[in-house]
Amino acid sequence: MEPRPRSFYALTAFFILFLVFLYGPTLTIGILSLQGPGGGLTFPMRGVSLHWFRDLFEQQAVGDIWGSFSRSLTLGLMVMVTTVVVSVMGGLAFRKRFVGATLLFYLIITSLVIPSILVSLGVGLIWSQSGLPVHWSTSGFGAQLTWTLPFGLLIMFAVFNRFDRSYEEAARDLGASPWQVIRHVVLPIIAPSLIGVALFGFTLSYDEFARTLLTSGSYNTLPLEIFGMTTNVTTPVLFALGTLTTVFSLIIILVFLLVVWLLNRRRARQGSNAGQGMV
Repeated sequence: MEPRPRSFYALTAFFILFLVFLYGPTLTIGILSLQGPGGGLTFPMRGVSLHWFRDLFEQQAVGDIWGSFSRSLTLGLMVMVTTVVVSVMGGLAFRKRFVGATLLFYLIITSLVIPSILVSLGVGLIWSQSGLPVHWSTSGFGAQLTWTLPFGLLIMFAVFNRFDRSYEEAARDLGASPWQVIRHVVLPIIAPSLIGVALFGFTLSYDEFARTLLTSGSYNTLPLEIFGMTTNVTTPVLFALGTLTTVFSLIIILVFLLVVWLLNRRRARQGSNAGQGMV
């Protein structure tokens, strides 16, 4: 067995440092959230307990933690559903060439490079100048869609570029209507990709700060509430909140991955049954 070159160990060390840089802050917050009742915001730790997690579920003197959480959750679900529906419709529309398709495509993805705070300012001004109330469920919803829709559309463009149209042609030859082709052929095939778009939409909305800053109105979403708490909360309850929100995000990701795995397993089982039936 040949000895590994020195570059291997150098690159391994660099990769480990990258992982520490990537996940170190999150792990630090998780560790500090486990301090005892006399703990502070820095090391060294003063005891180990779940005191600050219990304190998080009690009435807080500052902040509206659970109200902001419910707003972020509701907003995330709204953005997720809208992103999935519009992305699928956009992906289907771009399968055929039409006048202005290229210009429209670049207009769609341009919002990704515009500074988020400018988008937030622009949407807030449009709502206020139109006499509409600036609210997280209206202007905040619209601002966040400028962030999630381009990602969803780009994913669907890639999916439909690889889509085998022979499945649709076979369904039409058997007498299926256009809606039946989409419902019974296209959507089941692209279902794992739709789950990916949904995950993008929800997670990008759930932790979005800049595009919500000037469009949420009088009620904060969870990222805005956490930012506000950093100026007046001086206990590890803030770390406990950060740990719980991180765990919640990981659970959401695992649920989506589980659904994708189940769909792929079901599809493989159906393909195996179909093959046995032909034999």
